Amino acid sequence: MTPDQRIRWIAKPAVWLLALMPLAWLAMRVVNQDLGANPAEFMNRYLGEWALRMLFIALAVTPVRRLTGSIEIMRFRRLLGLFAFFYVALHLSSYIVLDQFFDWAEIWSDIVKRTYITLGMIAFVILAAMAATSTAGMIKHLGRRNWSRLHKGVYVAGVLAVIHFFMMRKGFQIEPLVYGGILAMLLGARLLPNRRPKKRTGIQASST
Repeated sequence: MTPDQRIRWIAKPAVWLLALMPLAWLAMRVVNQDLGANPAEFMNRYLGEWALRMLFIALAVTPVRRLTGSIEIMRFRRLLGLFAFFYVALHLSSYIVLDQFFDWAEIWSDIVKRTYITLGMIAFVILAAMAATSTAGMIKHLGRRNWSRLHKGVYVAGVLAVIHFFMMRKGFQIEPLVYGGILAMLLGARLLPNRRPKKRTGIQASST
């Protein structure tokens, strides 16, 4: 077994396990009926915060590669991005199902009238487009340059998501400012110079 194969065999299941742990914890609380006085609000906020965290983790891959010069971590960028979209989709679904009970007229009214929901929906559409074009086939179909331009939308989605979170939390709170600071650092880290890639043995891994 080559070093690349060992990394894939060990690291990928670990990423899946860690990424699904927040959902497993939420499921356990649902089973134990431990969601507080307002279960719908608890689930919506919990899933929204984990969507942001997963998005930040995905955004951190490139800065880590720049700082360390290691290209192995890049194999997980697509998977982490898809998990971020997965939690965003769950966050939106909880709003549609548990908060609005599929009342599409009321949902549309919220999107039009409430700025923070408008921004959240724009972020969702951007991330959905990225998730739908994350395959190697779509890269070939769109062309590398067009695909790269589309996927730079993750930065816009990240900013919109943080503003959505900030506006949702009424009054002055520290947590939204912390999330905003983390995003600023992640975006600023992209200005760091690249370190030379570390030498590797075996076949160079393709992006995942």
